[in-house]
Amino acid sequence: MLIDSYDSPVAQDLLLAGVQRGARRRRIRRELITNAIGAIGFLTAATLLAALAPWHRPLSVVNLALVLVAWTIIERVRFQVASAWTYPTMLVFIPALFMLPTPTVPLVAMVAILLRAAPELVRGRVSLTMVPAFIADAWFTIGPALVIVLAGAQQFGWSYWPIYVVAFIAQVLFDLLATLAWSWFGEGTSPRVHLPMLSWTYAVDAVLLPLGLLVAGAAVQRPALLLIVLSPTVILTALAHERQRRLDQSVALSTAYRGTALLLGSVVEADDEYTGIHSRDVHDLSIAVADALGLDATRRRNVEFAALLHDIGKIRVPKDIIHKQGQLDDEEWAVMRRHTIEGETMLRQAGGILASVGGFVRSSHERIDGLGYPDGLRGEQIPIESRIVCACDAFSAMTTDRAYRPALSVAEAVGELRRCSGSQFDPGIVAVLEPLVTDRVRVQQARFAGRFSLAGALPSVVGVGRPGAE
Repeated sequence: MLIDSYDSPVAQDLLLAGVQRGARRRRIRRELITNAIGAIGFLTAATLLAALAPWHRPLSVVNLALVLVAWTIIERVRFQVASAWTYPTMLVFIPALFMLPTPTVPLVAMVAILLRAAPELVRGRVSLTMVPAFIADAWFTIGPALVIVLAGAQQFGWSYWPIYVVAFIAQVLFDLLATLAWSWFGEGTSPRVHLPMLSWTYAVDAVLLPLGLLVAGAAVQRPALLLIVLSPTVILTALAHERQRRLDQSVALSTAYRGTALLLGSVVEADDEYTGIHSRDVHDLSIAVADALGLDATRRRNVEFAALLHDIGKIRVPKDIIHKQGQLDDEEWAVMRRHTIEGETMLRQAGGILASVGGFVRSSHERIDGLGYPDGLRGEQIPIESRIVCACDAFSAMTTDRAYRPALSVAEAVGELRRCSGSQFDPGIVAVLEPLVTDRVRVQQARFAGRFSLAGALPSVVGVGRPGAE
């Protein structure tokens, strides 16, 4: 994934989750426990640091007020990253490490974060259950404060720059561990999903680090100069709003594409009921195969759309050909085989994601041996999405009644898949599809047996306790 790119379905789901989380009243138990552990852990660490570490200067009420005012304002500028947010707090956090007793800064940061959230909490826009999460958001301050205290560098000086670099690295590590732990345990999101997106956050922090140090050098002598950091907030606010608008549009567009795909699927079903039902069956099988193969979210989405729309081009095929009793002649087959090209054309007109899906639809009748249509692709030249849809489409077609032949049994269809494995179908996909369809038959048989047993037991159950039932 490119830095700050949210073009994958998983990333877009995280964006939606972040927007919805704050206002959600009820939370899953795992999320509540994770937030509570994070908050308690931070409060314990921050309190011990403030109580046990030496202070290089007394706490100044004026300096504290300046830091809280500047920090609270800076906290109003937020950039969404995955399902959470980041703030340009480096501009005030770094000066605070030297304007205040360094060991107290984590607790001050926590107060500033809560002050920023207070208006939304009071208005009910954010649930009170989010308070532990806000407290845990201050974990990033522990690492730098600890490094500076242990290095004896609480008095600002440019000669300490190597220590400040180490402190920044500690900030990244503490924040990274806290964020990944929270997303993993609280949200159930793999760290592999979050990690690429977080690189944007730390790149911004690294860019703001020199400016924060410059302000710190001036503010330790003249505390009022801290308010200089409010100047960049105007442009940062504009950038944050523009970026959020772009992310919202990306999610909305993705939702629109999904809605369009479902609408087109409904159009197929309205045009021909059998084709619509067949497409849904192919969709379900294809998704199961994609999951079994462990495809990434983007390819899984491609499989989903391609399977749902693989027969969209049949809308342009005359109905007398689609419903013909008996085999098609060569001329009719030529018309039928154009449905993949017609499908691609229709989807390219839709644009965006659906335009790329059109390529998978076009190749959904290619064969591994190169004897398929329309382009005669072979082997790995055929996209994995198309190979999946091809096998699932064939199985579904073989196990349903057609105008020119009755349905095959599952065993017969599996036998055909095996026979054509390596020539028409990808052997790896056949190997995955076979147990999936076999398991589906077992489930259906079990459900049928259960209904049969219940039906057989029903008269005796109903008859119990009823006078004259015999």
